[in-house]
Amino acid sequence: MTSTMTMPLETAPPGTLTEWMRERRSIRRYRAEPLPPGLIERLLDAARLAPSAHNRQPWRFALLQDAERKERLAAAMGARLRADRMADGDDPDAIAADVARSHARLTSAPAIVVACLTLADMDRYPDARRAEAERLMAVQSTAMAVQNLLLLAHAEGLGACWMCAPLFCPDTVTAALALPSDWQPQALITLGYPAAPARRRERRAIAEIVRT
Repeated sequence: MTSTMTMPLETAPPGTLTEWMRERRSIRRYRAEPLPPGLIERLLDAARLAPSAHNRQPWRFALLQDAERKERLAAAMGARLRADRMADGDDPDAIAADVARSHARLTSAPAIVVACLTLADMDRYPDARRAEAERLMAVQSTAMAVQNLLLLAHAEGLGACWMCAPLFCPDTVTAALALPSDWQPQALITLGYPAAPARRRERRAIAEIVRT
């Protein structure tokens, strides 16, 4: 049976968690100013407070703030993106534009957090079915940690964007940043003060996504 629930309140008191959830948007362009000392540490502290499967806390984070590391990552991921799209037979001009856009987004962000997971402390099973379920538990746990980070970033006046590109080239990200071998890159979160207001996008109504 389709839900008859209605949309909750469109507004929320300022400075509340509800407001942060309703107003947060993905920001892809940032001002050049650096972030204040200690701010990213607060965001990462919020991330580590998330719930996790078995309380194993499988998330790991690599922090990039210096231009050299951001450039190295952007160049490596751009080369992989170009190779993949060339193999697909895509238009070279479209590929060049896509690579340039990706490069600009990474190198212009004042800070990047690379969200990874490790299975080192997760349960181990001899069969593929349960092993895959355990891996997905780590993925879900890491996603919850990133959501904590995104919400606090918004509350602190920052813009942020969750980019899933590492899923297409985890080995490239690992090599570019010399990450530990058990860290599996899941996402990049770019961070900075917004250069322009966010574009609002509609969310599906509760009636479309809930059954009672």
